[in-house]
Amino acid sequence: MAGNSEPLSPRAKLAVTAGKAAAAVSRAAGKGSGSVIGGKVALRFDPDLLARLARHLDVVLVSATNGKTTTTRLLAEALRANGPVVSNALGANMPAGITSALAGGSDARYGVIEVDEKYLAGVARDVAPKAIALLNLSRDQLDRAAETRMLAEKWREGLAGSEAIIIANADDPLITWAASSSPTVVWVAAGQEWKDDAWSCPSCGGVLQRPSEDWFCGECGFRRPTPTWALSGDHVVDPYGVAWPIHLQLPGRANKSNAAVSAAAAAAFGVDPKIALERMYKVQAVAGRYDVVTFRQRELRLLLAKNPAGWLETFSLIDGPPTPVILSVNARGADGTDTSWLWDVDYTRLAGHPIMVIGDRKMDLAVRLEVAGLQFRVCADLDEAVRSAPQGRIETIANYTAFQDLRRRVGN
Repeated sequence: MAGNSEPLSPRAKLAVTAGKAAAAVSRAAGKGSGSVIGGKVALRFDPDLLARLARHLDVVLVSATNGKTTTTRLLAEALRANGPVVSNALGANMPAGITSALAGGSDARYGVIEVDEKYLAGVARDVAPKAIALLNLSRDQLDRAAETRMLAEKWREGLAGSEAIIIANADDPLITWAASSSPTVVWVAAGQEWKDDAWSCPSCGGVLQRPSEDWFCGECGFRRPTPTWALSGDHVVDPYGVAWPIHLQLPGRANKSNAAVSAAAAAAFGVDPKIALERMYKVQAVAGRYDVVTFRQRELRLLLAKNPAGWLETFSLIDGPPTPVILSVNARGADGTDTSWLWDVDYTRLAGHPIMVIGDRKMDLAVRLEVAGLQFRVCADLDEAVRSAPQGRIETIANYTAFQDLRRRVGN
């Protein structure tokens, strides 16, 4: 357990106060939660504030391309069994947003922190985490993010010799390679649906062999480690071979995978798997994801998919035809401005569904669907798309800023 909270220095207190004031102004101006600007202002006053705020906490960091916001939410709920938790639950996952979140958690015992992939090593240096959960690495925001192997290499270097317990997905070769420089790793067989970023060995560049659920490199011998935790259908199997049932309100295989990693991470803090998994059932939605809302007398389910791996998992949540589907894609700064990833998504999985297309880059998406041989309709906005949709609950799938646009329009 981390030590008792030490009083903040006058400078740190000033930084926290200034940050909260900036956040309040941002909220009053209708610019969002204010967490990022608040954190930026606070760090200007005290560049070491993040480390100071984390000093009294047992911290667990969560990073990945997909699933980190949901896993952070599930893990925070599990750790509340042992005491108060502070978390950046709204997903502001760069140093400014993390600082802002921790500034509001002076009474917390645990810090459950989602971290953007590029900032993981730096944040880990600042907050000295007790544990770090790593789920997957996949192509995302191609115009600004490093190629996945380069990112894995930065993690590998940044986490080498870390005193943290690393909870890592053994089914992702990139995660395995990144984590294997650490002295203490808990391997979880969490699955890997999307494999197109991990066909070559991250260690030597050779071609990975993938018999069944296993993987190995025939050239250098790098291979999947033996997991001590595993997702097995609707259960998490712990290191003693006990299978604990997963009951979630969140849909899909990917969220069971997130729950498996969360259970393993919670165990590192002494939370029994039974208690951890029972508490995870309380999570109904994560920052609007999976919410079902009523808009223009129709039911819409809001689904977020930011990259090929995420779209693949999201398609598995949709019932068969004739369920209507609205697809929305933007390419703003927060999304990445390169939409070439659309060509990596297998949209033929939507064959037979009535498809409506909206968003800033609807014509890019329309070309992709045309090449896939699908029937679809390009609409001006959400209102027109909903009017065009045949009967039944409408599945809406959107990437990051498009998802925020949808939430604002439906009042969610």
